Amino acid sequence: MAPIEHMGHLSKRRVHAAFDRDFVTLPVDAIIALKTLRPEFRESRKYVQIVTSIKAVGLVESPVVVSASDGSGQYYLLDGHMRIEALKDLGIPTVDCLIATDEDTYTYNKRISRLPPVQEHRMIVRTVERGVDPTEIAEALGLEVQTIVKRFRLLDGISAEVAGLLKDTTCSMKVFDILRRMSPMRQVEAASLMIGQNVFTPVFAKALLAATPDEQLARPRRSGRIPSPNGQQLARMERELAVLQTRIKSVEDSFGVDVLHLTLARGFMVKLLANNGVVRWLANNRQDYLAEFQRVAEIEALQPGLDAQPP
Repeated sequence: MAPIEHMGHLSKRRVHAAFDRDFVTLPVDAIIALKTLRPEFRESRKYVQIVTSIKAVGLVESPVVVSASDGSGQYYLLDGHMRIEALKDLGIPTVDCLIATDEDTYTYNKRISRLPPVQEHRMIVRTVERGVDPTEIAEALGLEVQTIVKRFRLLDGISAEVAGLLKDTTCSMKVFDILRRMSPMRQVEAASLMIGQNVFTPVFAKALLAATPDEQLARPRRSGRIPSPNGQQLARMERELAVLQTRIKSVEDSFGVDVLHLTLARGFMVKLLANNGVVRWLANNRQDYLAEFQRVAEIEALQPGLDAQPP
């Protein structure tokens, strides 16, 4: 009975809310940034997409702020620095914000993962099926219409089993273009090899295509094209792959301790910069230190293969 009573006691507790329930409209000038953006941020693709999206459909994701404790009526910006700069550049005076209850600068974007291409394709398909023109989607995202159409047709010629295998991976559109040149059965084999090696690059996909016999291609190779590798060439590729895997294992063993130390140092940096008092002092006295500390704290992964953080 004790475990049941304990669970009943826990169920009565209320989960602490990270935000107030209602949005608050604030003057953009009353919001103080706690993060210094790089001078060239306005030239980035992400910033251009934000500006284009605001012009087309308005601000989609509200910034996150926390009220200043001195009662000055100002707010410190926790998330949405590029969005605020875009609003300033567009001359928009006010913005709807979420009011955070915790002063944690590095909680928000840190937990966001990039959308896999297959999931992005399905979202675009559903949007088009609901009557939205691809031109409107392109304008909202700041992309070319041809790019939206290509993402809409991403799975044309791709077997349903392969789409399921790669739905949560970071395969680029070029990989799907290469897989489309294979037969459905060979597509499954190639996708399984990429998953087994945890490599989803176009270069690896092209190597698999080159090793594919003519009878396993969607269309036979044209005459004059580079012939498929023979048995001796395939054996050489297998030996080189085995050597590469051995080298990778050796490198992992050699710098594993260093990665652990760097991870601990980065964790301390994130915790340090989560303190708004420290951030304000650095911004006023050591701006160069603050920029470097933020750059270290924003590193999402110290080992390759993990998702990177979006701007």
